[in-house]
Parts: sequence; C-alpha cells; structure tokens
Amino acid sequence: MADTLDSLVIEPPDPATACVIWLHGLGADGHDFESLVPELGLVERGVRFVLPHAPYRRVTVNEGQRMRAWYDILRADIDRHADENGVRASVAAVGALIDAEIDRGIASQRILLAGFSQGAAIALQTGLTHPQRLGGILALSGYLVLPETLGSELQEANRRTPIFMAHGREDAVVPFALAARARDRLAALGCSFEFHAYPMPHTLCLEEVADIRRWLTGRLCADRTGLV
Repeated sequence: MADTLDSLVIEPPDPATACVIWLHGLGADGHDFESLVPELGLVERGVRFVLPHAPYRRVTVNEGQRMRAWYDILRADIDRHADENGVRASVAAVGALIDAEIDRGIASQRILLAGFSQGAAIALQTGLTHPQRLGGILALSGYLVLPETLGSELQEANRRTPIFMAHGREDAVVPFALAARARDRLAALGCSFEFHAYPMPHTLCLEEVADIRRWLTGRLCADRTGLV
C-alpha cells in the first residue's frame, strides 16, 4: 500500500515551494475536498495539494461493505478496539507521500498534513510519529486513534509542530467528547496546538473554513521556511 496510494494532485502555476497532503474521511475519496482548495488561496502562492484516495476495504460497522477507508471501524464506539494494523498501514502510506514530496525538493518543514474524520486521525498519528519535522497538522472532526501508544511513539521532531484542531459540538459521528479527550492528551504530551469548536454537526462551516485559511496562510506564506 505504501507505494501504490493514488492521489489527486493540484499543482501551483509556478514550481511548488510547499505541500499540503489532505486526507479524506470514511467512504469519500481525494475529490471530497477538491472544491475547497481554491477557497484557501494557496495554490497561486506556490502550494501543491496532494489529495490521496484511501484503499477500498470492508468496514465492519457498515455491514462489511467495501468502501474507501484508512482503517476498519470495528464498533460504533470508534475509540475502542482500533484496527491497529489498518492504521499503521495508512500511516506508512502517508509517510511514503511525505518522502515523495521531499524527493521532489520540498523541505519537510514545508509539508503539512490535513485530514477530516478518519483522515484527521491518520494525519495526527502520522504527523506526531514522523521522524522529520513537519510544517503543521490540520485535524478536522477527528480524534486520536491510538492514544495509548502515542506517548511512546511521539517523535521529538514533531512534539512542538503546530496543530490546528476543529470540531463540531453537535457531531454525532465523531462525538465532541473524543475531540476534547484528544485535546487533553496532546496537552499532557506537551504538544503545540490550537483548538476550535463550532456549532455544527460532522461537517465544515464557513467560520471554520476562514480559520483554516488563516492558519494555513500563516504557516506557509508568512516566510519561506514554513516555521512561523
């Protein structure tokens, strides 16, 4: 899987100087956030967007139906009995995307991970355990999928990497309590993050998009290093 992850790639008009790898949620694909990219105003400022498609797999809680998923969901209480093998395979696959961007000339500090729902869980797990410093992690409507092992696997290179977390208070898919638990766990680990809550269900809202645009622009466009 690590070398076969197909992706939608949106290239800037000039050579890319930064990259955002954006992971979709359960049952979607890389096109899910394609329409959001122009609203962020970053492509014309030299930012490449890589939107990978998760592989198809059977999802237990959805009656075993095959769909695009970063890992299996075994029970309705999604924070328990995680599909650790699936999670780690997806972390390796996203790590391969990071390595590919570095091979293309993008410094690791200019690479950001973003994700929604399952994608946010993988973005957090990958970013915090990656050995090279990244530019930031954007986690929308997500949670920590392997919180018990994160303390021992957290890489010092990314302990203080900026994290933007956002969640809907009315989220019935990934309950707000899981986001709050992730926030508290990251704080206990000494991670650097900002946490936003919005009056919405399992989706995005206009206020959130404006906050995402502000945060990404600050990370990638304030200077040429990506470290603001």
